[in-house]
Amino acid sequence: MTEHRVVIAGGGPTGLMLAGELALARVDVAVVEKRESQDLMGLRAGGLHMRTLEVLDQRGIVERFVAQGQPHRAAPFARTTLDLSDAPTRHNYFLALWQARVERTLAEWVGELRVPIYRGREVTGFAQDDGGVHVALSDGRSLRAQYLVGCDGGRSTVRKRAGIDFPGWEPTTSYLIAEVELSEEPAWGMRRTEKGFAGIGKLEDGKGARVVVGEAQIHRGEPSSSDLREALVAIYGTDFGLRSAGYLSRFTDMTRQAASYRQARVLLAGDAAHVHTPMGGQGLNLGVQDAVNLGWKLAQVVHGNAPESLLDSYHAERHAVGARVLRNTMALTALERGDARSEAMREMTCELMRCDEARRHYVAMISGLDVHYDLGGGHPLCGRRMPDLELTTEHGPRRVFTFLHEARPVFFALAHGDFALGTDRVRRVDARYTGSWELPAVGEVPAPSAVLVRPDGYVAWVGDDARGLREALTTWGWA
Repeated sequence: MTEHRVVIAGGGPTGLMLAGELALARVDVAVVEKRESQDLMGLRAGGLHMRTLEVLDQRGIVERFVAQGQPHRAAPFARTTLDLSDAPTRHNYFLALWQARVERTLAEWVGELRVPIYRGREVTGFAQDDGGVHVALSDGRSLRAQYLVGCDGGRSTVRKRAGIDFPGWEPTTSYLIAEVELSEEPAWGMRRTEKGFAGIGKLEDGKGARVVVGEAQIHRGEPSSSDLREALVAIYGTDFGLRSAGYLSRFTDMTRQAASYRQARVLLAGDAAHVHTPMGGQGLNLGVQDAVNLGWKLAQVVHGNAPESLLDSYHAERHAVGARVLRNTMALTALERGDARSEAMREMTCELMRCDEARRHYVAMISGLDVHYDLGGGHPLCGRRMPDLELTTEHGPRRVFTFLHEARPVFFALAHGDFALGTDRVRRVDARYTGSWELPAVGEVPAPSAVLVRPDGYVAWVGDDARGLREALTTWGWA
């Protein structure tokens, strides 16, 4: 039996990001992935939002993704577009980049960190005891770990075997998505129906078409070419001479969230913890940010620097974020329907979005920039992501995010004062910043004298109270 400190079920974006986070924290972690290679069929997620780009920047790898993608400084919203360019972040754009490339790039990074990936096999079951988890694999082998993390998608075996409830809303509509060859010129562009939308666009190679089409009735399971042909005829009156579908899949607007992200030594992240429609392009991004929240906390517990109760903060923080995303994806789905009532709602909402304050609020929400963890109030920066400021240090100008590349907590002393950390688990940076502090969906805030930043880039403490600082260090296992 092979032993690891942490075993991750699933080598998609969430599992790979978590593996990288744990490896940076020097945790012996391994990934179990059913695919023989990192190749991914089909389209899946289509890009990275601002906060995800910031997270990748915090680890020093964002340029690997930017070099492959296409930045868009306007986002589609209910038949119109919203300006992203004034968002207070260096990455004030949506990066169009298919999930296949995101995964390959993350896999390369994880490979550099020497994380083993058990390919061509799946987690089929597990048994927990006081000391760890016995993990059974589909090839008859087994692994032993202190913790098992299910990043194995919406049909998660780990979630089901853990007995974690998955409540939510049943689907109201289903869609087919395909890459096809057509013998006739199709009706390019989007078309609305009473329950959603349909669209046909050209593939990058110019030899085929990408089709997304709503179905007249809700269907589940694997679709067939005849299903696609029927859906095209129902909306367009023709199948445009459909010859073949190289890739064909079905998705619905089913919306569910795990009742708990943790069951003893088993945790969930990504689609294993929440499923929703792809409206707003938030799924992959939500999972990557789950991983960054969980990684450093799990590392603290594995290394014995913090009690297991620290893992409860993962559920407390990320379940609330996930619930909000589920609600906004349901709202976006409703806005896309073609009936008269939805049309009236869409017109009213678009009118409201012409107000800069409303637009900025929505952009911050959909991009993840406005996430605010409840860490006890006080300064408005506490619990929010640390801005990537250009600091003046003794070694010259440095960006905040460059100090987070190692996934360690950082203490920024930004004014004269006697701050004695008394620990080597936190990196101290003495610096100055004279500009304004602007937070998404908040605006300008008072300049703090000192800031304690967690490895995930969120502010754990702000102020000049030495006692409060010691309490924060103890709470997160850094004292």
